[in-house]
Amino acid sequence: MSGAGLARLSSIYRQGVLGRRPVVPADFAELERRARRASSARAWAYVAGGAGEGRTMRRNREAFGRWAIVPRMASGAVDRDLSVRLLGARHGTPLLLAPVGAGALMGADSDVKIARAAAATGTTYVFSNQGCNPMEECAAAMGDASRWFQLYWSKDEGLVDSLIARAEAAGAGALVVTLDTTVLGWRPQDLNLGSLPFSRGEGIAQYTSDPRFREIAAARPAQPAGEVTLGAIRTLLAMTRNHPGGFWNNLRSPAPRASVETFLDIYSNPGLSWDHLATLRDRTRLPVVLKGILHPDDARRAFDLGADAVVVSNHGGRQIDNAIASLDALVTIRDALGPDPVLLFDSGIRTGADVFTALALGANAVLLGRPYMYGLALAGQRGVEDVITNVVAELDLTMALAGTPDIAAITRSALAAA
Repeated sequence: MSGAGLARLSSIYRQGVLGRRPVVPADFAELERRARRASSARAWAYVAGGAGEGRTMRRNREAFGRWAIVPRMASGAVDRDLSVRLLGARHGTPLLLAPVGAGALMGADSDVKIARAAAATGTTYVFSNQGCNPMEECAAAMGDASRWFQLYWSKDEGLVDSLIARAEAAGAGALVVTLDTTVLGWRPQDLNLGSLPFSRGEGIAQYTSDPRFREIAAARPAQPAGEVTLGAIRTLLAMTRNHPGGFWNNLRSPAPRASVETFLDIYSNPGLSWDHLATLRDRTRLPVVLKGILHPDDARRAFDLGADAVVVSNHGGRQIDNAIASLDALVTIRDALGPDPVLLFDSGIRTGADVFTALALGANAVLLGRPYMYGLALAGQRGVEDVITNVVAELDLTMALAGTPDIAAITRSALAAA
């Protein structure tokens, strides 16, 4: 994606001559401010919120402030090569879209719009296991563009196999197993609203579209009706709208409620262990990526079990309050494991300069999360495209100004302790 930075500058400034300003702000602070204004309280709590007192979220950002880029002059490089090779495939940039659950809180048909934006920008999209559109719909929207699939390990092993098989059939390039959400973290923003999207049928489309899950839900014994309140009626209506099929048929059916209750019972396995993960090589032909690694010993064990890559991540600060910053963990893990293992990174990426810093500290590629969701809230598919384009453009300009002609040239020598 040579020249991405200058092309973006030219596009925005040419529109400025005509009196047009970008719908999606070029800086993260304004992007966040406008997205919050455009979002409901429930949506903002879920997408922007973090665990506990928010210390891990703050720590993720503070970690970037401890490093400074040291530009080198007169490199003579007119063009930059932003491409990287990951898990046997060439990617146009080192940026992927992280899986974000319950995206429809920020905009209808969220996952399909994100998928189209990813395809339009040549960016790999990691389909969320807690998405609001089935993976098959997202794959169809992307054509031949690159996608991976995130897996939450269910209590039901048959459902695990069914989701893996569907991901393979949908053309996923890798299976990304999330390890750090065997139980939900303490999230005060959601708790203060009494709001869990999944309890309303939001973010469970991969399940309600799955034959094994539907079989489990259909066999669930009928539950007695609970207390009837205005809130309960609204929740029932939300379940009905979010369930596959017609609204009126769903309203008369026990299926929407049974699906929600089944999901809440089995979607994640608190007993997930390395023994479970050791079975993956026999269960899928896809490259395996383990997401949520923060300790060098866990990274070593992952690769010893045959993982092809790990994602150094604290789930964007959403699971444990006062956890180590992902960027600090990246440095420790890269130093411990050496240059060869494939380390991906997320949690705290906001700008192209952040991407540069993470790459210099040992990441092979990074995953972007909240910023593109904010773009979705502001302008749908176009908003996601604009956020991706802005981050890539800033990365390209940072590389040009720092004297790094390609991704391989971004090493720790490009940084200094701030």
